[in-house]
Amino acid sequence: MLGALIEKDITTPDYYPLSLNALVNACNQKNNREPVMSLDEGAVRGALASLQEKRLAGPASGADSRVTKFEHRLQVAYNCDRRETAVLCVLLLRGPQTPGELRTRAERMYAFEDLDAVHSALNLLMRREPSLVKVLPRQPGTKESRFMHLFSGDVASALSGDPEPPVANETSAHDQAERVTHLEAQVADLRRELETLREQFAAFQKQFQ
Repeated sequence: MLGALIEKDITTPDYYPLSLNALVNACNQKNNREPVMSLDEGAVRGALASLQEKRLAGPASGADSRVTKFEHRLQVAYNCDRRETAVLCVLLLRGPQTPGELRTRAERMYAFEDLDAVHSALNLLMRREPSLVKVLPRQPGTKESRFMHLFSGDVASALSGDPEPPVANETSAHDQAERVTHLEAQVADLRRELETLREQFAAFQKQFQ
């Protein structure tokens, strides 16, 4: 629901904030959703109450309408920029994804220049306190790691499909692999930032030659 509110705020601002009926339709739409949901009004009201307790959504203030309308409050809660907001929105609507998938699917909300820009936004979200995004261990046979949001807590074990909780040594190996993948992503981001600084410094030097 939070993802649906963010999406409509960015893509259809003329029809935002949303009435309860419009929010139900936004949550249940079939495109740009994974999984597709079928929520009734009661479920949406319950989710709205939960989001309002967390100060992430609530009735829109100053809306000129007889019908109560609702808005997200992501910016108030976390002060995310446009890049971070687009990434979080797509993760909320479509679950764990690779940077390439995020770049393609976020295009309606923010046009990332390249994958480096996506990685930069992801790293900003991971460095927050508390973190809003985490990187998942790379699955066998895949080239890219997937990233997931943490608004619902850490549910890596559920995503992996393991029928039983892992034993202690498996948990340790899982955590170690996750930390290594996270560190690799951070190192790559730092290298890109260093290269950018080098280019800027070289351009600065040329002004005095």
